[in-house]
Amino acid sequence: MADHHDKPQSEFEERLVELNRVSRTVKGGKRMRFRALVVVGNKKGRVGMGMGKAGDVQQAIKKAGQSAKKHMINVPIVNDTIPHEINIKFGSAHVFLKPAAAGTSIIAGGPIRAVIELAGIKNILSKMIGSNNKTNNVRAVLKALETMKERPVSAKAAKVAKTKAAA
Repeated sequence: MADHHDKPQSEFEERLVELNRVSRTVKGGKRMRFRALVVVGNKKGRVGMGMGKAGDVQQAIKKAGQSAKKHMINVPIVNDTIPHEINIKFGSAHVFLKPAAAGTSIIAGGPIRAVIELAGIKNILSKMIGSNNKTNNVRAVLKALETMKERPVSAKAAKVAKTKAAA
């Protein structure tokens, strides 16, 4: 059954970030289900995250993948890295992303790495601060990538813009 999933019928690549067994208490005891956190991306600047819950693992992963495809964002990529550094907070999850020179590769921990690789960013420095919650960390990275401006706003560029505006 796993065979038909590996075929490149889709331009998107899926990565399972987290799989949890969750339970809710019902009249007869506890009902077990699985919750999957999946990141989907095409490695060309589109990436999304989805969650799915189901009675069996396969279904949960499938649902999460479908949800991720519905919630895709566009990521600005300049020279295989991000346009500028960004520090963002989502809940108690703090994520710091910084553009890196060519040849640096991806320096990122688990959940952040999944998002960045599937977005197609090749060189980046990152740090997760505050929370170990994978869901919030993935959301924080997506929020950071979404709020990122297409053009880098370096200190030098800002200075040049100011002098032009003053002239």
